[in-house]
Amino acid sequence: MVELFLSAFVTLFVVIDPPGCAPIYAGLTAQHSPAMRRSMALRAVLIAGAILLGFALFGADLLAAMHIELDAFRTAGGIMLFLIALDMVFEKRTERRENRADKVREDPSIEDVAVFPMAMPMLAGPGAIASVMLLEGSADGLVGTLTVLAALALVLVLTLFAFLAASPLMRMFGAKVEAVITRLLGVLLAALAAQYVIDGLRGSFAA
Repeated sequence: MVELFLSAFVTLFVVIDPPGCAPIYAGLTAQHSPAMRRSMALRAVLIAGAILLGFALFGADLLAAMHIELDAFRTAGGIMLFLIALDMVFEKRTERRENRADKVREDPSIEDVAVFPMAMPMLAGPGAIASVMLLEGSADGLVGTLTVLAALALVLVLTLFAFLAASPLMRMFGAKVEAVITRLLGVLLAALAAQYVIDGLRGSFAA
């Protein structure tokens, strides 16, 4: 079981990528208050955990019943992430935040990134969904299932800590450096999104 736990932990850590997602989260929530950032970080991790748990236990049956292939998730998730990346690179989110600053203070639900894009598709994306489904399929009995779920829980806890630490670290660099980092991360996110689309299309045409 130790070998299964380590294998599941390493796989999920690499796929979910807490160190890579944390700076993106910090860039998307730069204009929010610390309390709102903490709230969104917690909700993003909890929602992603619920999604991944659901797919780990029932994903194979659900996709088969709906006649949906995993490559469709990759393609759709890549397109959504690419739109977010464009906003980060061209600072459209910053412009919208300035125009709606008063509304944001009045209604915390505005510009809430907890569900989209952080929980889905950043954390509980096609790669993470595929990974938990494959790991669960290879698990042996109840003990194996609990081992995989324990590895998933540990990765999500580390992700929450990474989210909470990202914003203070980015603020230390100042606004100009933060803007450069946000744009750079936007370019990297665009590349990741393009890779999702390429993988999805390649899988669809190869099938």
